[in-house]
Amino acid sequence: MFFNFLTVYYNTVAERLTGVFLITFLEFLNNWWWLVLSFVLIKPFLFFWHWWRFEVFLKNVFRPLLLEIKIPRDIAKPVRAMEDVMASLHSVLYHVPDWWEEWVEGQFQTSLGLEIVSIGGKIHFYMRVHKGYRHAAEAAIYSHYPDVEITEVDDYAKAVPQDVPNKEWDLWATDYVLLRNKLGENAYPILTYKSFEKEQEPVEERIVDPMSALMEGMAKIGPGEQLWIQIAAMPITEKESDWISLGKELRDKLAKRTESEEETPQFKKPMLLEAAEILIEGKFPEEPKKPEKEMMFPPELRLTPGERDIVAAVEQKISKQGFVTNIRFIYLGKRENFVKDKLRIPFTFFGSFYTHNLNALIPWGNTLSKIKKSWFLPLNLLRPKRVYLRKRKIFRYYVNRLPSYFPRSSGVTKFILNIEELASLFHFPSWRVAPVPGVARIEAKKKAPPELPKE
Repeated sequence: MFFNFLTVYYNTVAERLTGVFLITFLEFLNNWWWLVLSFVLIKPFLFFWHWWRFEVFLKNVFRPLLLEIKIPRDIAKPVRAMEDVMASLHSVLYHVPDWWEEWVEGQFQTSLGLEIVSIGGKIHFYMRVHKGYRHAAEAAIYSHYPDVEITEVDDYAKAVPQDVPNKEWDLWATDYVLLRNKLGENAYPILTYKSFEKEQEPVEERIVDPMSALMEGMAKIGPGEQLWIQIAAMPITEKESDWISLGKELRDKLAKRTESEEETPQFKKPMLLEAAEILIEGKFPEEPKKPEKEMMFPPELRLTPGERDIVAAVEQKISKQGFVTNIRFIYLGKRENFVKDKLRIPFTFFGSFYTHNLNALIPWGNTLSKIKKSWFLPLNLLRPKRVYLRKRKIFRYYVNRLPSYFPRSSGVTKFILNIEELASLFHFPSWRVAPVPGVARIEAKKKAPPELPKE
């Protein structure tokens, strides 16, 4: 009887408390719903605010310039000179905006555009920088290549119809990603010029340079055709600097330095416990046997030659300045001149930097101007429209020099290359290495007249 009374009393109190809590919660939502909604919408609001300020800065302040670099016929400098240029450009462009500059003024860390273009077989080297960095960027190039000519030119990407593909023009394009594209694996380098260029070679013709094959192929682009290669490189900021620490962790893992080299501490009985055992059992404790030590070798001696090469390559990459990089190419032309086989030209060039044990540049399937047919046949009816939209998007992003993950802040096509890797992908080949008539060269550098003597 008493138990039934307690049960009824408990249920009554529980119902009343539940009703009070529910009423209080509904009143809170009725009066403070906007506060709850603000926590839900804060992230989208910050995203669109940042995007808006970014667009305002692009429209009103940012003034990019396209500079054409005409190279001389003979270049005596090795590719290592371009690596020094990349190091100088990293220092020139590095400017991390503070919170006011980023969130109010819309400033951002600017990037460097390195572009190799063939228009009807005429090959051009371009560099795209912000107007305020022009003189410093030119000085970085002139300091190592004093015989080049740098002039401001109109954007070649806007000289073609801006609605490509259309009835008259077609295109094929893709972005590139690293084979090992996780942030912790960006420390694996691609093949660099040091594997091709042997500075001890006395004869320059013996130097093997993938750029020569690219120049040869781009010179065969015919009338009504164009091939554009774009490399966007942004200096590593503090937000991206964790790639070095991740690279060191990868290095230590490869070097097998994570294994414990210390002995396991031995348990020792207290003195009182030992004395009690002597009195009770009459036996003296035996000395604990020490485990036999195996012959220990330092980690570097436990690696195979191939593993040592990988560790050395990772250390070499993280020791140099890095750039957040985005790479793509577009082959376009009039439909009567469009030859798909010429897509092999950039494929062959980027494939030259492939290594099985380190890293490689590979086309990214999500931006390929190709969509595989589906086993679900009705979906194939939308395939031509999907291909068209994908081509339009990558063309628009190329012309506006936007990364493929825009407007997001990161994506799979956002990877890190250091100055050595960038110099391998973009440098000025000599006529002896790449004897191609289509490259825009100068016979002699124009010199200013000497100053007249002053009294």
